Amino acid sequence: MNWDRVRIFLAVARSGQILKAAGELRLNHATVGRQLTALEEELGVRLLERRSQGCSLTGAGEALLAAAERMESEALRVASQLTTIGEAVTGTVRIGAPDGLGNYVLAAELAGLAGRHPGLLVQLVPLPRTFSLSRREADIAITLERPEQGRLMVSKLTDYTLSLYATAGYLARTGPILRPGDLTDRLFVTHVEDFLYSRALDYAAALRRFIGARYECGSVIAQMEAVRAGHGVGILHDYAASRFPELVRVLPETRFLRSYWLVAHADTHDTRRIRLVSRHLAERMRTMSALFAQPGPEGLPGGDPAAG
Repeated sequence: MNWDRVRIFLAVARSGQILKAAGELRLNHATVGRQLTALEEELGVRLLERRSQGCSLTGAGEALLAAAERMESEALRVASQLTTIGEAVTGTVRIGAPDGLGNYVLAAELAGLAGRHPGLLVQLVPLPRTFSLSRREADIAITLERPEQGRLMVSKLTDYTLSLYATAGYLARTGPILRPGDLTDRLFVTHVEDFLYSRALDYAAALRRFIGARYECGSVIAQMEAVRAGHGVGILHDYAASRFPELVRVLPETRFLRSYWLVAHADTHDTRRIRLVSRHLAERMRTMSALFAQPGPEGLPGGDPAAG
């Protein structure tokens, strides 16, 4: 069985679209289509149902996908062993991270690492979403919850806290916020609930009964900028809010404690380049522990545990 054709099949099976897979593989979509047809003829079975909106796997396609992923894992394991033989660290490492941590902390930290290793291509993808390591969407993922399934290597990066903030100007215009009930007639800046990709993001659950008008933003940066512009009150990461002197904590007894987890696939975590990036992230987080460690435990209004 031709591995190049199997690799193309994997890309199409994972993306669900020939055109998208062609872009990821940097191949012409017609070439991808021909190679898939050739693979089906070689095996004597139909692997994909091709429709205008995309492709779906047949029963034979599902079976081949499982076998192909095992083949890919073994190839990656061997590559991981061979990579440790060389001296220079080369290749690509993609890190998928929550947009808050990715933009406010990792962007600068990983740029410094890339500058010290010219043969290493570091790709930071700071987006409000999850990343599938089994589908090779990223080599390293930083998650908000500890994964419980999959062949993954998981370690805790750090705890962090979030608090309620507004600007001094906003509080001067609208009055002080001294108790949770004072939030009722303020604009509350928060996540778009339909796009919460982790239970750990539902900070507003503990305050929901106090919240009136809402302004929902799909990213941490958008929420930060709305609050910084003096338009409302929001729950912001303490490590990010500390950068902006115009922000004032309100209801300081209300704090949300969360964690970041470093996750790599078991087949590739010991690859030299991935090990280098993982260790760098862990070491830098330890160095910056004062930025993330805020004094005091989590505190919710009335002891409400509903923050998730």
